[in-house]
Amino acid sequence: MSEQSQGEVIAFLSEAQNLPGRAPVTVVQTHGALVFLCGADAYKIKRGVCYDYLDFSTLQKRHAMLLRELELNAPMAPSIYRDVIAVTRAADGRLEMAGTGEVVEWVLRMHRFDTADELDKVAARGALDDRLAVRLGEVIARYHATTPQRRDIAGSDLVAAILDELNTAFATMTGSLGADQAGQFRSAADRAFRGVAASLDARGKAGHVHRCHGDLHLRNIVLIGGEPTLYDALEFDETLGTCDVLYDLAFLLMDLRHVGLPGAANSVMNSYLFHARRPDHLAGLSLLPIFLSIRAAIRAMVAVQTARFEPGNAQHLPQARSYLAGALDYLNPAPARLIAIGGPSGTGKSVLAAMLAHHLGAAPGAVHLRSDLERKALFGVSPLGRLPPPAYASGVTARVYAVLRNKARAILLAGHSAILDATWLDQAERASLATFAGQAGVPFTGIWLCADQHILETRVSQRRGDASDADVAVVRQQVERLNAPTDWVQVDAAGSPDQTCRQALHHLTGPQTTAGRAKACPDA
Repeated sequence: MSEQSQGEVIAFLSEAQNLPGRAPVTVVQTHGALVFLCGADAYKIKRGVCYDYLDFSTLQKRHAMLLRELELNAPMAPSIYRDVIAVTRAADGRLEMAGTGEVVEWVLRMHRFDTADELDKVAARGALDDRLAVRLGEVIARYHATTPQRRDIAGSDLVAAILDELNTAFATMTGSLGADQAGQFRSAADRAFRGVAASLDARGKAGHVHRCHGDLHLRNIVLIGGEPTLYDALEFDETLGTCDVLYDLAFLLMDLRHVGLPGAANSVMNSYLFHARRPDHLAGLSLLPIFLSIRAAIRAMVAVQTARFEPGNAQHLPQARSYLAGALDYLNPAPARLIAIGGPSGTGKSVLAAMLAHHLGAAPGAVHLRSDLERKALFGVSPLGRLPPPAYASGVTARVYAVLRNKARAILLAGHSAILDATWLDQAERASLATFAGQAGVPFTGIWLCADQHILETRVSQRRGDASDADVAVVRQQVERLNAPTDWVQVDAAGSPDQTCRQALHHLTGPQTTAGRAKACPDA
């Protein structure tokens, strides 16, 4: 049944009386499918079309694709996906749902959700906050842990094929994108690819190429009961759906940055890295510039293609040019640097680190390494679980700091910036950081936060839902043995987080990044 001959089925599914519940029907159309929304249910059919990249031209192929769509999506979105049923023809010639007659079309039956809860809508209304971004990173990390590995596929082959497709498409789009920009992308992407081809293959052999979601952008994530739920994974091309897990993640990171949420993109990345528990992902950060660039370039290509089908829509071509400009920017990342943020508990180190991270280094910003989280991970405790006093012994703290340095080394060597968030009360530990940064070949800035003791005590006593176990007694012990560094930037943290962040950014982006330029901190 071709798309033209599907008209009878489309008309049948569009009528409320033919569907359970008999509620008014809304039809949503995409380039490859139609979805019929009726009450609490949704019914999806594939269009009888054949494009260069997909073929739904026969009933058998549409059935296979709906079954594959169900197979891919039901495990991660069981609250959405139900089953595949048939539209059949009765003996009297009428169509009916799941009858016993000849099958004329296959339908994916789903539970309907509120489209206002799709993450692109959530982001547009300003509700994609840091808590949700952190949860997103955790959900995606756990999802990737369940997807099958494909060690038999070379990572470089997958990326090379995508770049070939992009360059072929861009050669026909110079009038829309500009010959200079299209040519610059081709040259820059080719250089970047040659530089990372070996790493792409090594990642594949290490098990980081999976059968992933493949289309992981904001519109394909929805809040179900407040929980981020991935759905609508790419089902029609196993090659396109097979990729490095960081490339899968990169689509969402790029999408968040494109809609003006760089902080959320950074939080998603940091949460993903922490919850994935794969240390070699830190070295894999060297691939993010080309991954992000390709994701943006694909969006540019699709926007031009869409503009050709919708010549009356004036938004597509400016969007395409914006995406391609972003693709070029990602291939010219800012250099790496090492930042340490120290000070007693309650000064707001972790809040400041999270606020600063997306401003620093290559997109989507610095990796935030927090001693509280690394300590919990060392003992196999959840971030909000409490540790007993022996977990804070000096020997354990030395191990935690060693973990911070080891992770930072991998991040810096991958060309990304790192923020080390800890008290850094020990003078010897502080002194080692400048040497460590020099060995890694990156600049170092130490930021020391300070505020009156009563402010610190008030903050820790009011803290809820945080990984830190510090209480008022811990603050008093820290203050008693405090020996603030004179060679770190001194920042007054007594005010709001925004005020503290502005001070820190002034020093990080100014001509000097060493101590002595902040106003004097109050005595501890």
